[in-house]
Amino acid sequence: MSDLEAFQLEVRQWLDANCPASLRKKNRSPKDTHYGGRNKVFRSTDAQLWFERVRDKRWIKPEWPSEYGGADFSRDQLKILNKEMSRLHCPPAIFDLGQTLFGPVILEFGNEEQKREHLTAITNGDARWCQGYSEPGAGSDLASLKTKADDMGDHFLVNGSKIWTTNADLADWIFCLVRTRTDGPKQQGISVLLIDMTSTGISTKPIKLISGDSEFCETFFDNVRVPKANLLGELNNGWTIAKRVLQHERAMMSGGEFFGEMGPDIVTLCREYAGTDEQGRISDPIIRDELARHLMHTQADSLSGLRLFMMGKAGIDDGGLAATLKYSSTGEIQRKNEFMLSVMGNQGLSWQDPTFGEDERALAQAWASEKAYTIAGGTSEVQLNILAKRVLGLPDK
Repeated sequence: MSDLEAFQLEVRQWLDANCPASLRKKNRSPKDTHYGGRNKVFRSTDAQLWFERVRDKRWIKPEWPSEYGGADFSRDQLKILNKEMSRLHCPPAIFDLGQTLFGPVILEFGNEEQKREHLTAITNGDARWCQGYSEPGAGSDLASLKTKADDMGDHFLVNGSKIWTTNADLADWIFCLVRTRTDGPKQQGISVLLIDMTSTGISTKPIKLISGDSEFCETFFDNVRVPKANLLGELNNGWTIAKRVLQHERAMMSGGEFFGEMGPDIVTLCREYAGTDEQGRISDPIIRDELARHLMHTQADSLSGLRLFMMGKAGIDDGGLAATLKYSSTGEIQRKNEFMLSVMGNQGLSWQDPTFGEDERALAQAWASEKAYTIAGGTSEVQLNILAKRVLGLPDK
């Protein structure tokens, strides 16, 4: 038995013994997700037990160095762990943007003090992060941000606002783009500050969405003092870091780490609402054809997402694959929702009416809220522009 085979057996046995059966679901609801933070709350004792076991195993971010709470996993070991967790339908022990977006960037650009403070808090589940990028009036032109950080000697004084800040009202820290210089090209006057959300002068206002949720917020900064030690990377060089975060975000949104196995199983739903024939096949050939198309598309995106992940771990330029996958997968999740609602017929017209089933109401609300997927992390139009200019080398005009 090779070392990797022995490792896989060890991982399989540990997961079999330690992941509670109640959490092993092929298709999970977003309500099953647990988030980190100073005031984290678990929806069940099994969820808390699973988190504590994974945390103590150092498997929250096992590929990170052990000095920052990881387990020093190689790419092959991480691939095996992900495969075995998928086999058992084990959920992530806890989810946070610090794990997927900001931690990797702090690991790359941060100093030793920042790494030890923030990465360890992420791997312990003690910090919940939000992203301070979008601003009112800026649209897709992220570099036109106006939130300003004035140099006050021993600290920065931050004033301005952000919008569409996911879970800002629940977050402990914000990864914030600020303007630190107004002369010269706008991209060269941006810096990144790591800001404690308990700082005096920060306030948030939830934005109610069509789905009924309020996960997005407006975030306001009114003379917020931020220590100089919270500057990530070099002053006025934040645009490089911001683009790296977006690469991680697009990669996350392109694969299962973001969407997971959320919502009802599409095959089961088609069988339930469309019926089956004597051979046990879904009765309607048009529905069968569309279902097959979706499953093939999803499998292709999944395999490409794995390739993108492995390229990132190896430090290989993705050559536009992240933009391609972000465009492909977010569009497909919307087509899937449209298809599922059409299969459900009148039952797909549910919203909050209690006469409809809970899953029916949830799917209709997901259809509305997941329209945002082709906007978040860079619109589909932006992804096409990236591919046209940077991959295909097409002229601007």
